[in-house]
Amino acid sequence: PCNTARVIVPWGAGGESDILMRMVNEAYNRLGGKPQVQVVTISGQGGIKGSKAAMKAKPDGCTLFSTFQHIISSNLTGRINFTWDSYTPVARMTQTMSLIGAGTEAPFNNYKEMQAWGKANPGELLAAGTLGSTSHFTLLQVQDALGIDMKVVSYDGTADRMKAMLANTVHIGQVSESTGAKHLQTGSLKIIAINYPKRSKVLPSVPTAAEQGFPLEITSDRGWVLPKGASQEVVDYYADMLEKVSKDEKFIAAVEAKGSFVNFTRGDDYIKWWQDTQAEWTRIAKSLGVYREAK
Repeated sequence: PCNTARVIVPWGAGGESDILMRMVNEAYNRLGGKPQVQVVTISGQGGIKGSKAAMKAKPDGCTLFSTFQHIISSNLTGRINFTWDSYTPVARMTQTMSLIGAGTEAPFNNYKEMQAWGKANPGELLAAGTLGSTSHFTLLQVQDALGIDMKVVSYDGTADRMKAMLANTVHIGQVSESTGAKHLQTGSLKIIAINYPKRSKVLPSVPTAAEQGFPLEITSDRGWVLPKGASQEVVDYYADMLEKVSKDEKFIAAVEAKGSFVNFTRGDDYIKWWQDTQAEWTRIAKSLGVYREAK
């Protein structure tokens, strides 16, 4: 019942989610999607404000929600009492691989050395993250895989985390391909590993975690969901359009230029991905003592 549907992005304008979803929307509109779609940023509370707005919207197809694993991490740390299944999944569109960077004074250069140092100095490895966010859970997955104890120091967003690493206030933190490449070239940051099975095209000299003996695959998987109760007809329409977008060469090139890539998944496969991710992250949250139930 609308000429333009809104796609809620629960982060500020100019961030990675906003940029990638505007690419999705541009391709969707260009390929003839009806209704047309428009990004609406509703930032605040680490993604929670926009998540709640999307959950409370009418399930008539006029509101979509651009989300990724942050909805799971916020739930597992007790910040919200709902998770991915409070929405109706449509399709995953993009993946962004996780890289771990380190300050120039960090006493290690790869995961093997980091593991050895962490075991020799339990609890002294400082990691920059934002508590309850996907950056936090990236660090928890690394900690779990390496079998070490690290202290997560919370910062309010990517920019503050980067400043802490560059100033050697902390040892490690998550970085993006583009940011990592920039600082690696200037010698102001080390890149410890890529948490993905394949090496980065932007940073081809950096070994993957698997090459170092740790089969980690950590990504930010962005897609669309609808408010709970949306009809199958509406779900299928948007999934069909996103599948069309995922095959568009102009869209694929634009996404890859930003250091991400297209990995389209819909229907039962997308739901299973959510279920598997929730189960694995719950295991890690409980085993490392960060699991909290929202009141």
